Amino acid sequence: MSVAMSRQKKVTTHVLSEMKHNKEKIAMLTAYDFSLAKIVDSAGIDVILVGDSASNVMAGYETTLPITLDHMIYHGASVVRAVERALVVVDMPFGTYQGNSKEALTSAIRIMKETAADSVKLEGGREVVESVERIISAGIPVMGHLGLTPQSIHKFGTYTVRAKQEEEAQKLIEDAHLLQEAGCYAIVLEKIPAELAAKVAEQLTIPIIGIGAGSGVDGQVLVLHDMLGVTHEFSPRFLRRYHNLFAEISGAVGNYIEDVKAVDFPSEREQY
Repeated sequence: MSVAMSRQKKVTTHVLSEMKHNKEKIAMLTAYDFSLAKIVDSAGIDVILVGDSASNVMAGYETTLPITLDHMIYHGASVVRAVERALVVVDMPFGTYQGNSKEALTSAIRIMKETAADSVKLEGGREVVESVERIISAGIPVMGHLGLTPQSIHKFGTYTVRAKQEEEAQKLIEDAHLLQEAGCYAIVLEKIPAELAAKVAEQLTIPIIGIGAGSGVDGQVLVLHDMLGVTHEFSPRFLRRYHNLFAEISGAVGNYIEDVKAVDFPSEREQY
């Protein structure tokens, strides 16, 4: 399947599987609102993640933990209303699936019914497999997430690279296989050594999406606000900024303020 062909049709989990088989890289970005989701989708992105990173970039929290299921449903529904082509994935927030597979299913059903998204994503390996299996048994596609899992930040105590030691690397590989066997259609690997990520991508038949996981995976994901330069304090090695909207928007606002103060706006042509 050519890149042109893949951009013409609605992206589904099956399309992502075909893209991996055909060695076509998968492009994935976050979005949290109607306006930006519409731009990202029309540009041809393959997957839009309504990430719990909304907790950071939209609500100003230091971690992803405070965001609620209701918040994620609000953001998810806003994005879905804008999207025509991309596969939309909604993060299941902290506390909605860990340790209770029945609650996990209830949460996933709410997300799917109230947002009309295409799938959900959750973090963890062996410890969440029961929840993954229960959600998938209801016909809901699940994307996994291994490596640095931000919802477990208080357990790790740091955002540094994960799975550098042999024991943790082996557990990650085992967890990836478990998630695939449980029925996940794709897995995000965050902030792990590139060599390990490439190994996982080679071993698994499902697509592996990386963020800070090197180029040997099947696709990449970034937070939209980071890659556009809206946020400017956050500068990890894996982040490439494709624009500096912080400076551009600040400049535009400054010009507006000057024009208002100088009574240059509105002009005669801008009045009724």
